[in-house]
Amino acid sequence: MAAPKKHQDERKSIVVNRKARHDYAVLERFEAGISLTGPEVKSCLDNGVALTDSYACVRNGNLVLVGCRISPYANGNYHDRTEPSRDRVLLMHRREILRLKKSVEAKGLTLIPLSLYFSSHHKIKVELGLCRGKNVRDKREDLKKAIDDRETRRTVAGRGVR
Repeated sequence: MAAPKKHQDERKSIVVNRKARHDYAVLERFEAGISLTGPEVKSCLDNGVALTDSYACVRNGNLVLVGCRISPYANGNYHDRTEPSRDRVLLMHRREILRLKKSVEAKGLTLIPLSLYFSSHHKIKVELGLCRGKNVRDKREDLKKAIDDRETRRTVAGRGVR
């Protein structure tokens, strides 16, 4: 019998924006490609990426990632270096960009990058979330729910709560 094939949906995570999941309620998720230079891709392989305090917006009909920091590749050529926190173009279909633009403008939502990863086709992708900001009460409720879930898992596992 042959070994089962791996799923095509497997992806290798580069960086996850944990702060975004804490500060925002994610309503919808989208996948977008990102336009990078060669040294930036190599820096992504070395985990030189920071997504904190970054967001996406629509400018002149293009979806742009603002505030994402990709550190310069250490072994790269001096002439190939780009500014670490430059705005990067995200690649999506035109109709999806227009739909996101309408959602952001009409409902007061924000586009936040949730993660950066390699897709199964060896392309770097960005997972965007259409998010609504949480207030302090929502964060407290999420924390209480997480504590209750943890205690329930401990009880079911037979260890009991101390």
